Amino acid sequence: MAKKSVATLQKGGGKGHSKVIKMVKSPKTGAYSFKEEIVINDEVKDFFKK
Repeated sequence: MAKKSVATLQKGGGKGHSKVIKMVKSPKTGAYSFKEEIVINDEVKDFFKK
């Protein structure tokens, strides 16, 4: 499945996007979870600042 999404991103304008994964700690339980998004390369730093 990962190969399919990577191949899809490399066609056309997909090279201007990146898949980012951020680890988020839950304030309630203290457990960590992962948040994944596909964002434009210019907005990667903004994603991690949130």
